Amino acid sequence: MSARVVRGRRLRALAVGLLAVVGMTACTAGNDAGRPTYQIAGGDPSGVYFNYAAGLAAAANDSGSARFEVAETQGSVDNLRRVGSGEAIVGFAQGDTTVDAVRGEGNFDSPLPVRAVARVYDEYVHLVVPADAAPRSVADLAGGIVSLGAENSGVQVIALRVLDAAGVPVESVTNLGLGLEESIAAMQRGEIEAFFWVGGLPTPGIEQLQQTMPIRLLSIDADLVEQVNANHAGVYQLADIPVGFYGLDGTTVTMTVPNYLITAENAADELVSGLLRELFDAQADIAQQVPAASYLDRRQAIFTGPIELHPAAAQYYVDSRR
Repeated sequence: MSARVVRGRRLRALAVGLLAVVGMTACTAGNDAGRPTYQIAGGDPSGVYFNYAAGLAAAANDSGSARFEVAETQGSVDNLRRVGSGEAIVGFAQGDTTVDAVRGEGNFDSPLPVRAVARVYDEYVHLVVPADAAPRSVADLAGGIVSLGAENSGVQVIALRVLDAAGVPVESVTNLGLGLEESIAAMQRGEIEAFFWVGGLPTPGIEQLQQTMPIRLLSIDADLVEQVNANHAGVYQLADIPVGFYGLDGTTVTMTVPNYLITAENAADELVSGLLRELFDAQADIAQQVPAASYLDRRQAIFTGPIELHPAAAQYYVDSRR
């Protein structure tokens, strides 16, 4: 069979996977030739997490002995809880929220037994407003109607930290607590003045929003990033959203946070190594649907500190250097 045919089949499988919206229970018996079914914790269907998860699931289903289904979730906090409880075999999560999970801090009452599989890409904090909106800075959000992200999402974790660093009391903001799709719809209806989102570049839903109405992104400047880092493990970095993204004619200063594929510490070695192998083998194909996948780098994927790598992931990276 030619490489072109193999690539074509994989692309078709990925396209099907990217359209799937499912929420299966992990580790239950599958109905596909007796193959066991596992859950990959994704995110909002308009965001990168869900689409990246769908691409990974499609690639693994095309070549493996198990089936993987993608769950629509609220994001990082939700994903970490699913993985920690064994409901999902792997999931995507922000580095800052993962630190909270292993320490039993923030949204987590006790430490979760999770480990990293790979550092997959860095996520950018988006603070979206209509182009003609009054706010010009984070401080201007006081007194406004803002979506700080869905409950149990990493977006809300970061939004609250940014507001605190800017001296904006959370009680001064009317928070609708919406996910990305809901935030986009609310902004189109004129019901909110701004919304936070944390995701890869570009985030599909925000691209689509920009096509229906003019928008701006508010900057999160160096002083704010430094203030957030002072209280939260120093995991954030200053970065620019480059000119051209979302139709913007200038760069936007913001902060980034590393994003991990995570699993439970007791996850089976063969499942972890198999999914990690597919993550890299299908990278080019996934990236055609999910541009953030192009940032996956084998040399950088191991840098997940202070989160420990799962032993099977650590062994995979050792073997891949031979």
